[in-house]
Amino acid sequence: MQNQQHIIKINLPGGIVSPGDLHEILTIAQKHGVNNVRFGNRQQLLFMVDQTQLENLQDSFLVADVDYELNTDKYANIVSSYVTEEVLYTSNWLREGVYKDILNGFTYKPELKINLVDYFQNLIPFFTGNLNFISAERNNFWYLYIRFPKTNSMYCWPSLVYSEDIPLISKAIEQIILGEKETFYNQQNIDGILLFEKIDAANKFLNQPYDNPLVHTGFQLPYYEGFNKYGNDKLWLGIYRRNETFDITFLKEICTLCLNTRIGQLYTTAWKSLVVKSINHNDRKYWSTLLNKYRINVRHAANELNWQLEDLCQEAIDIKLELVKHFEEADLRTYPLCFAIKTQPNTGLFGSVIIRKRNAVSKFGEALFEVLHTHNFNPNSKEYVTFAMSVTKAQLGDNLIALCDYFYDLHVGESPEVTEKLKTKPAETFIKVQQCKNCFTIYDARFGDLAQNIVPNTAFESLANYACPTCDAPMQDFVAIEMPQVTYL
Repeated sequence: MQNQQHIIKINLPGGIVSPGDLHEILTIAQKHGVNNVRFGNRQQLLFMVDQTQLENLQDSFLVADVDYELNTDKYANIVSSYVTEEVLYTSNWLREGVYKDILNGFTYKPELKINLVDYFQNLIPFFTGNLNFISAERNNFWYLYIRFPKTNSMYCWPSLVYSEDIPLISKAIEQIILGEKETFYNQQNIDGILLFEKIDAANKFLNQPYDNPLVHTGFQLPYYEGFNKYGNDKLWLGIYRRNETFDITFLKEICTLCLNTRIGQLYTTAWKSLVVKSINHNDRKYWSTLLNKYRINVRHAANELNWQLEDLCQEAIDIKLELVKHFEEADLRTYPLCFAIKTQPNTGLFGSVIIRKRNAVSKFGEALFEVLHTHNFNPNSKEYVTFAMSVTKAQLGDNLIALCDYFYDLHVGESPEVTEKLKTKPAETFIKVQQCKNCFTIYDARFGDLAQNIVPNTAFESLANYACPTCDAPMQDFVAIEMPQVTYL
């Protein structure tokens, strides 16, 4: 009988960990049969442990005072853009000390997902949390966008939040949301103003009016691996692994080299990579030797780095590797797009293009997917347009290539070739479908819904008691929309 495995999750607040602490965690894990670990979308550490080793590992973590979760994700890691400080373009005032002061102010373990994000960077996503703090132009003030749990409802806090208030206001908001779930949790219509009034009446937080509203700027994912120069005499190193797994022995040697060269912190990213900063030029030879020893490649193609996948999901990894291969064979340009693969309906992932697995199969029993993109192809947007429905895995590559072509046609400008191409497009390029207003799932009469025994070419109006296959919303929550008729089947 196969030995049962358990998921261990260790939060790294802000995506930061000292080499000494990480080395101790890895040593304990390795002692109890763990060979590799992963970093998650929320900058946490993840690994699997066998049932036979679990009790001893837990005892060792208790002795070492390591906080962890077993097979659960109750306490969400606090995500931050601290990893970008110094090495990527950042705001004038958001520096190391500000991040640390805020993170140190959290005297409780948040259950809601909290993001602390510099507005001027594009490596860490803005809105993947429940409480999304985004730096404002005014020193030490932040915009706050609340995405209520289990919903797509987004509420913009009507005033800026002061840096020192972030831990306290986060705790106050969490207590109300989790304490009044019938009003603020997994509800179709949530009154954000009511939440603000409750917080404002019970607390004395500094309410600072906006100078300017938050404006979504263009997205450009920075190249986040390899050796890179910054400042006058420093290097930073980003390490990405194609299968998301990091060998423990390799990571332990990274920790040791950091300690030997006086590097005090390691950083994880939302792209499941590891970043080492403050490398002296004279020490680069040691890092190159270490990468050579473990055959670590640090110059992957950009179209392989711009993907977001669910944590510990081999199905999504396999799909990604197939699509990347398809892209390479087509010599496809994907700049500045980023892609996400969702095999579970309610996974909150970051992407300008979303490949989402449907709760349905083809008549041949194949899994079906839908391809969506944000209205402006900015992954920090949460408004989606359906590009293709009921696509098999084998058809995903061609559909994504067609979507990339569509993107560049929209953004290439007034070139004669594109102008002529647009002129020759048929007039009828849109089709009417029904879309769930809660989770944006599409009902397309052409395909029906095989999972609910609804055959193709069944009009939505003829259905009696239809429910959304993703979020179970009633058919009254579907609205008629038009979507581009660009499905390739």
